[in-house]
Order: sequence, then structure tokens, then C-alpha cells
Amino acid sequence: MALLEFTSNGIYCKEGDFYIDPWRHVKKAIITHAHSDHSRYGMEAYLATPQSIPVMRLRLGEHINVEGLDYGKSVNINGVKVSFHPAGHITGSAQVRVEHNGEIWVASGDYKLAPDKALESFEPVPCHSFITECTFGLPVFKWKSNEVLYQEINDWWAENAENGFCSILAGYALGKAQRLIQNLDPTIGPIYTHGAVENVNRVLKDIIDLPTTFPAFQENNKINFRKGIIICPPSAIGTPWLRKFAPFKTAIASGWMGLRGARRRRAVDKGFILSDHADWPDLLKAIESTGAQQIITTHGYTSIFTKYLQSIGYHSWEASTEYTGESLENEITSADVPVEDNSDTVSSPSN
Repeated sequence: MALLEFTSNGIYCKEGDFYIDPWRHVKKAIITHAHSDHSRYGMEAYLATPQSIPVMRLRLGEHINVEGLDYGKSVNINGVKVSFHPAGHITGSAQVRVEHNGEIWVASGDYKLAPDKALESFEPVPCHSFITECTFGLPVFKWKSNEVLYQEINDWWAENAENGFCSILAGYALGKAQRLIQNLDPTIGPIYTHGAVENVNRVLKDIIDLPTTFPAFQENNKINFRKGIIICPPSAIGTPWLRKFAPFKTAIASGWMGLRGARRRRAVDKGFILSDHADWPDLLKAIESTGAQQIITTHGYTSIFTKYLQSIGYHSWEASTEYTGESLENEITSADVPVEDNSDTVSSPSN
């Protein structure tokens, strides 16, 4: 019997009687990170990294039963050794290492290998079986360097400020928003935040360093707005909330900006291909670094990615889960065609 199995409730370890990132009620949940598709309400007890707990309490309630376990430390759960290792995805994100009777499995959750000011870098964890996401598991997905990407974002902001436009930049409130804020050039103008982003920043203020930001909903000076940039979740684009910041230019930061038509459907002026997930080369690099020969794919381009892994010698198979990875508000459809660079796509950086 496999050490970890896929059930209707989530990824289950029978020997330890616990689940990893379950999507239905269970007694014991081991959580890779605080995004809502991996950390859900209603579990009797949670185990997570200390860095994940503040956001989990914000989203799931102050009174959830949750314990913290530092990276690299291990705990024995019914004879099964469990430890967390950096995943490089968002603050507190972890891979879960599970060991029993000499057999080692690692569940990746979501991860990226690119360096990040706010996070500990992805740590390769040797194992026999590796459960991996493949949100961007197609060869077309290859991210630009951070240096190039953030220069493009700051240049866009500076041009808007010079022309009297407020800049509206959308990215997930947890993870991507903080990453964007840390790499903005504050000499261009003030950095404002949507309420959803401000709430996350507030609970992370003692964990990561962020430059000074101002809640957009408390600012009424349009001249300041025209020099500034507002970081908001993608769901804010196209809502009445934006009207008070006019005139403005809009952009969205997502790996899905590399798909034909994604920017047009969101009705934004600009798209930046920025992701908190691994691109194609880094997915393969991460898998190779584990030394695992059995690879289970859980969400993303699972069929294509699995077939490729099989073609290069891995024992690989797909598992059905309820994880979504980066969804861009679920507006990406099967009709989208991945492209590299042409006039119909956004400037080619990452998710």
C-alpha cells in the first residue's frame, strides 16, 4: 500500500491517520500553505508553518485549532515522521515530507524556484515519490528574470505617473501582492493597497519586510493617486470601486498573461507574466533534484506533463484533486492557446 493515497477527502496517510491539504472535513490536516484551495475551513486540527498561521486565522477564524512546525523540524504522528521544507511559493509555503519504514514521500503543494525577497528558497528534498503541481506544465511557459520583469513594471508605472494616470496593478492578495510591493520603486510615487491586500499585509507585517504603503480607501487626494500605484486583487478590475481613481491605467500580473486573449478578457491595458508557480524548466529541475522515480501530478496540465515525464523515464501518473493553482478568477478556458511572443500577447515575463 502506498504511503500516501488520494481519497475523496484529500491526500491521506493511513499509517499516520492524517491528511495533507484536505478539501473536506477531517480530524488532522497538514497544510502546505494558506491559499484557500489548500487551506480550508472545518478541520478539527491543523498543522502548518508558523508563518502560515496568521493568514490562516485571518481567513478561517481566530479560534481554529492550529499548531506550528518550523521548517526542518520533524514531528512523529502515529509512528510517521513529518516535516516541512521551503516551497518558495508564498509566505509560509512548505513541501510536506512524510517518512515511514524507510519510505519517503514529498507533497509539494505549490512551489517556485525563482528567488524571492520575502521567502526562503525552494529546498530540494530527496524522496522516493514526489507529488507535484504542474499549473504551468507546458514548454511555452518560461519566465523572464525578476530583474527584467520588475524593471518593466516600474517603467510602466513611471510612464503612467508622468502622463497623469493612476496605475492599477492586480495580483493575488496573498503572495503575489506582497511580491509586487517589495519590488516597486517608491521614488516614482506612493504605493496604495486595496482593502483585501491591506488585511493580508497587516497580519504579515511581523513576518516579512514591506515598504510603506497606504490604504487606498482612506486616501482622497486624486493628485496623489495620479502619481501612485494601487495594488489590488484581480476581482477588483472592472468594479465600481475603480471609478474614484480615474483617470487610470490597469494591468494584471499573472502567468496566464502568456495565453492569447487573457488580457482582453480581463479588459486591462497591460499584462505582466508574473507567477508564484514554477515554469516548465523549473518543474523539471525540481523533480530531478528530488531523485524520485515515481512522480504524481495533481493540478495544472496534468495529462500533458505526465505523458512527458513518462517519455523521459519516470513512473508518473495523474491524481484527481480539488486544487486550482493560479486560476485568474477562473476565466482561463480550454479555448486559450499558449503562445510565446507576438503582437496579440502581453510582454513576455512570468505568473
